[in-house]
Amino acid sequence: MLVKLVGSGEELSNLEKSVSSALAGLGLSDFVKVESTDDAAYKAELGISGNPALCIEEESIDFKDMIFEGTVPDQAELSSMFASIFGGGETGGCSTADSCGSGGCGTCSSH
Repeated sequence: MLVKLVGSGEELSNLEKSVSSALAGLGLSDFVKVESTDDAAYKAELGISGNPALCIEEESIDFKDMIFEGTVPDQAELSSMFASIFGGGETGGCSTADSCGSGGCGTCSSH
């Protein structure tokens, strides 16, 4: 599984730090690869127009999806989202629109 962070500047740096901390807190740092890009073709492919954005990729099933863009969720929101996506913990993930911030987390059918 790959978490791809998209964008540039301070917002991307803040997202990189928050994602690293959230994954470390869940014990997923060794299992989830994180990359950053500002590639225009990648942005166009996924319809990314806001900075920064977080995407999830799984090469084995040819899956790519933008989870959120234009916001940097706090570490608790990221941890909840990752727990929901990767099946860890008992936090219940992001079950309401408010728990994932204005961009939604993309993992719940309620968004």
